[in-house]
Amino acid sequence: MPRAIMVPVWELPFRRCKEGSTEGKWEPNSTQVDVSDIIVGGETRGSFPRASNGAANDIVRGSINNRPFRPGGLEDQSLERIFPYGASNGEWVREVLNGGPAQTIPPGFKQGLKLGDLMSHPCSWNVYKDQSAPDDTSVGNLSELSVQFDDLFKKAWEEDVVELDKDGHSTESDSVKSEAEANQVDVLNTLDTGSSALDEILSVEAEKVDNGRDKGGQQQKEAWAVSGGSEWIADQFYELVPDMAIEFPFELDTFQKEAIYYLEKGESVFVAAHTSAGKTVVAEYAFALASKHCTRAVYTAPIKTISNQKYRDFCGKFDVGLLTGDVSLRPEASCLIMTTEILRSMLYRGADIIRDIEWVIFDEVHYVNDVERGVVWEEVIIMLPRHIKIILLSATVPNTIEFADWIGRTKQKKIRVTGTTKRPVPLEHCLFYSGELYKICEREDFIPQGLKAAKDAYKKKNSSATSGGTGSYSGSSTVQDGARGQKREPFNRGKQNKHSGPQTFGNYTGTGWGNQSNGGGQNSWGSRRTTWLMLIDKLSKKSLLPVVIFGFSKNQCDKSADSISGTDLTSSSEKSEIRVFCDKAFSRLKGSDRNLPQVVRVQNLLYRGIGVHHAGLLPIVKDVVEMLFCRGVIKVLFSTETFAMGVNAPARTVVFDTLRKFDGKEFRPVLPGEYTQMAGRAGRRGLDKIGTVIVMCRDEIPEESDLKHVITGTPTKLESQFRLTYIMILHLLRVEELKVEDMLKRSFAEFHAQKKLPEQQQLLLRKLAQPKKTIECIKGEPAIEEYYEMHTEAEEHSEQIIKAVMQSSVAKQYLTPGRVVVVKSQSAQDHLLGVVLKSPPANNKPYIVLLLKPDVPSMTQSPSDRSNLQDKKGADFHQGYVLLPKSKRGLEEDYRISAGPRKGSGIINITLPHRGAAAGVTFEVREAENTEFLCICNSKIKLDLPGLLEFVSNPAFSHTVQQLLKLKSNGNKYPPALDPLKDLKLKDMDLIKAYDKWTHLLQKMSENKCHECIKLEEHIKLAKEIKKHKEEVNALQFELSNEALQQMPEFQGRIDILKEIGYIDEDLVVQIKGRVACEMNSGEELICTECLFENQLDDLEPEEAVALMSAFVFQQKNTSEPSLTSKLSQAKQRLYDRAIRLGNLQAEFKLPITPEEYAQENLKFGLVEVVYEWAKGTPFADICELTDVPEGLIVRTIVRLDETCREFKTAAAIMGNSSLYKKMESASNAIKRDIVFAASLYITGV
Repeated sequence: MPRAIMVPVWELPFRRCKEGSTEGKWEPNSTQVDVSDIIVGGETRGSFPRASNGAANDIVRGSINNRPFRPGGLEDQSLERIFPYGASNGEWVREVLNGGPAQTIPPGFKQGLKLGDLMSHPCSWNVYKDQSAPDDTSVGNLSELSVQFDDLFKKAWEEDVVELDKDGHSTESDSVKSEAEANQVDVLNTLDTGSSALDEILSVEAEKVDNGRDKGGQQQKEAWAVSGGSEWIADQFYELVPDMAIEFPFELDTFQKEAIYYLEKGESVFVAAHTSAGKTVVAEYAFALASKHCTRAVYTAPIKTISNQKYRDFCGKFDVGLLTGDVSLRPEASCLIMTTEILRSMLYRGADIIRDIEWVIFDEVHYVNDVERGVVWEEVIIMLPRHIKIILLSATVPNTIEFADWIGRTKQKKIRVTGTTKRPVPLEHCLFYSGELYKICEREDFIPQGLKAAKDAYKKKNSSATSGGTGSYSGSSTVQDGARGQKREPFNRGKQNKHSGPQTFGNYTGTGWGNQSNGGGQNSWGSRRTTWLMLIDKLSKKSLLPVVIFGFSKNQCDKSADSISGTDLTSSSEKSEIRVFCDKAFSRLKGSDRNLPQVVRVQNLLYRGIGVHHAGLLPIVKDVVEMLFCRGVIKVLFSTETFAMGVNAPARTVVFDTLRKFDGKEFRPVLPGEYTQMAGRAGRRGLDKIGTVIVMCRDEIPEESDLKHVITGTPTKLESQFRLTYIMILHLLRVEELKVEDMLKRSFAEFHAQKKLPEQQQLLLRKLAQPKKTIECIKGEPAIEEYYEMHTEAEEHSEQIIKAVMQSSVAKQYLTPGRVVVVKSQSAQDHLLGVVLKSPPANNKPYIVLLLKPDVPSMTQSPSDRSNLQDKKGADFHQGYVLLPKSKRGLEEDYRISAGPRKGSGIINITLPHRGAAAGVTFEVREAENTEFLCICNSKIKLDLPGLLEFVSNPAFSHTVQQLLKLKSNGNKYPPALDPLKDLKLKDMDLIKAYDKWTHLLQKMSENKCHECIKLEEHIKLAKEIKKHKEEVNALQFELSNEALQQMPEFQGRIDILKEIGYIDEDLVVQIKGRVACEMNSGEELICTECLFENQLDDLEPEEAVALMSAFVFQQKNTSEPSLTSKLSQAKQRLYDRAIRLGNLQAEFKLPITPEEYAQENLKFGLVEVVYEWAKGTPFADICELTDVPEGLIVRTIVRLDETCREFKTAAAIMGNSSLYKKMESASNAIKRDIVFAASLYITGV
């Protein structure tokens, strides 16, 4: 096999030289490339070779039997790593040359050829240190050895001589690799073997740093996200890209030209721009490039609605296919549109089609902030093979560079960041109050005058209003009004009220941002109807229609639309267009479905130019509303915020019914990013010069600070929502190149920690290179480490006891003037004996104490002193380990005292701190916090307080000092302390244990030979430094290890659970239960898998089985209780009990899971009865009467249920359960009918 081959070199179009070539065509130059580089590159481009003789669907969707692709961005691994150890270290060659048997079974084969023994060849070995890779990043390669196999084979087999020629080519030899390759942390753990090895490592590290500087100076601080410096591209665009893959009928914006130029260069790009700014142009160009290059491009969207719309938009331009959970159209197309979950499944299942993909386009990347599904984006980005280039399209976010840097660092490729903060259509923001519009912001500039005018109008109206007009809201009136609505619209069946949950309109209190009273009392729906009519009339007169009115509940949208159903906003021609469109769209439904209450109601609204849009609508109804709105015949659309995310249908005006929303947990203000996303629908590019955004004000005018925050505030940052799931762990255990720990390291959550690792590695090397300090003991074997450990532990117990005792009321009773105390030393010397001169009147004030100061630092201590310390609250712990007092307070007026028997005014005249000398001893009077007291002694002395504090009399100080010295004259350093148990009434059991432990430690310290050492202070300082150094090294090693990962404890817990229930074995090999769990994407993988392996569906009919399975995919929490057969009730309870047992098991392994919450979160039985009746053939209109769940959610659940049936069918094939396979096939056929599976209008057209 040749060592090098010639390959063509790609050049930019404007640099391609066509002169001298045949027919003026560009002929690429060629360059010589090493074969090994190509082989390595080929390996990383996909999973290992396998026969593609499976079903065609496996090529697109992949199979659990396929090995997943090697993710891009992993460190390059040389080919020797896949060789057996004997092949890479020369053992097999030695056996062959010595005449032994040849290795006949290739790696991965079960048997091989029998060749017999071979003839031996005399030989010798040339062994030397490998210098072939000076830039290798591995420190471990320093000690690796290489064998000159080329010369050895040449001499042994061709010339058959004994001596070995030493002119071999070291650069071509195979290196003997250790298994722990290129892991600095592992090497560092073994560096204590000798200083010479450490010196060698450090010298190589220094060379690497120098080389890094020579190569560009920023190797250690390399920025993977590249932004700016591209202004010249727009000016020279048509010279740089003369042969565009697709021509656009309009002039491109600057950011679009930059992105297209980088796409032509084959680089990844991140485009951040406002809604309707033209980000889709970049996606279109990537599709065109894929078609031109005969490769594939994948467009991923967060929701299925966007996927369907993009399929319609791109159908006429490109060869497009669509892959979603329930639809697979033209999967062989070069341009594929799919949801992000589908792409993740393809990557994990090793779909062969991945080999052909050149571009992956992630639209709406800011969706990564979604708590439930944001993790999918991170998984896919991490798992993409390195040959795939990435295009990210996002709304403007503040940390675009940070996110792009994470992607670049993860994939080891530059990410070009471009975009614009300029809106294609500028926005003006207004308040609507009492029939008038007040402009408060224009082109990002806030207008205080408009807000002031609105507030003046509010004050004027309120001042003239009667007292009855400002009453509180009554929830009962809303309920009654809802009842009337129920009679008026029988097809609502009151279910909207129950669906809206916490957003029942009578529950609003009218507080907040002035637009929260959504019904009830004086501000009833009659009043709201008047408000809507006033607004629509105002907008119509100002030519500001069409308008999208955003509310934050399905119930609110429906009621708002119904309240103005008498209004007619369309012309006769528009009515005709709407009628023809609706007739065509709904003609695909059978008779009973065409007359569904929701279909009839929405059609009646549409004829008048009014629409509603929310998740409760049937999919076909939503398609009709969206398409008619895009046609401009719907003038007023009441919508939830899903319209802002899913539909590319800008309006002239956007209205916010309220600036508060319920996010599933609580009511909160709308975030700036959410406001910007919805407000971005205002202004139609090419039609409007300015877009209008209106905030409804009913009860009060919002504050200026609140409005500024939501309108011009910073959007929400992109944040990691990465979390571990069982299915992720099981999939990754099948990927040999990527461990679960690697996935955790590469998550956005760990980005900053991983970014610091190179610096931490260098710091660790430097710390390990420091000379090791030793303690030379004059008494033989050093025992200072043990002593220091006891010393530190004793101090901890002491501080705990002191803190508790000094804060107790009993201690404060003892701390009166005259009480002898021991106080922490402010210098690093012995603690100080003193006496309390004055106690403060308040708890948070310091005491005034007189302390005896040592003239010369005490270095020695008698044994009697130390034995006496065992009875003290505060041990005589040695220098350097005391806490400094809090900042001093010198407010003398806090210490007013009543005059004693002697004459004195009670005024403190002494200046603190006061220092002096008496009886040959230095003393100091100062303030002291109660936390500075080490112990309260059982001694009390008489004081002349006026002489000490008011008159500052030397005789008074001398007398006091002499009394304190007498207490020390008996040989004790300090007087005995008050007993914490007997005197201070310490009763807390934990403190009593700490006290006993503390006294025990003091006893052990006194018995240690270091206790009386004259170098104790010096040795303790050394021991402290040694321990600190060791702790720093351990901390750095921990930070460099996998154990420092945030989710590592949870990962270990989940691994233990998977072992416990048999999904993996002790060697982390995925077992059959684990393979089945890998198929469960629509429901909780553990519950689904256990349900199958416990045969819980065996005794159920297909209709009953699919009804029970609806609990896996249904998502709404609060629903009416279904009426079930006894058989289904038993099956429901059996499944719930299994979920509880799984929850208990996870709780036992310390996962943050409550069994009841786990079961209720993953099993929702609200649609079991509905699905059962549907599978039995009941018409859709009839099953809607069985529940309060909106029709749209019913359809969505049954569609997802069909996907679950397919997953269970695949699982049954893996398990070999043919009866379950047939049952799932029958169940799937039973639910696939009528309106539930009506194809989207975006796919089939109208």
